[in-house]
Amino acid sequence: MSSPAPGADAIVVGSGPNGLAAAITMARAGLKVQLIEGAGRPGGGCRTAELTLPGFQHDVCSAVHPLAASSPFFTSIDLAARGVTLCTPKVAFAHPLDGGRAAAVAGSVEETAGGLGRDAGAYRRLLGPLVREVGLTLPEILAPLRSVPRHPLAMARFGLDGLPPATIVARRFRTEEA
Repeated sequence: MSSPAPGADAIVVGSGPNGLAAAITMARAGLKVQLIEGAGRPGGGCRTAELTLPGFQHDVCSAVHPLAASSPFFTSIDLAARGVTLCTPKVAFAHPLDGGRAAAVAGSVEETAGGLGRDAGAYRRLLGPLVREVGLTLPEILAPLRSVPRHPLAMARFGLDGLPPATIVARRFRTEEA
């Protein structure tokens, strides 16, 4: 760990997504910022490394960051030009089930639904509209609530599925995988 730099206006400890966003925001405002990271590589818990076998990449701490690439803050920065690559695995996450089975979420509604058997249709009906309307709803979801949404019908459809308790939504499905 390094010691504070002389003349720093702000010191940010930790180079995860939030620490980086804070440091960049303050630097953009004209402050001299020092970023301190205790690990050998930046990224905090949101980084990937070979932890077991060569060629096998693992999330160090985090699991899934589905909104990182869509974040208004991170889309305003040319991450690639700064050497940052957001890795997207073929399978976002999986949950082990009895009998050597697993429930897995893949990179698309269709791909995930394909592994759900008789619950494929219910999964498509639940998540298909959310994915189709993400361009209308995501900017509203990620922004402060200050006014009537620009796309109130899309937000209402999102809310109808997002407001009920998980126990109610789960009743749409019949298999453990779903």
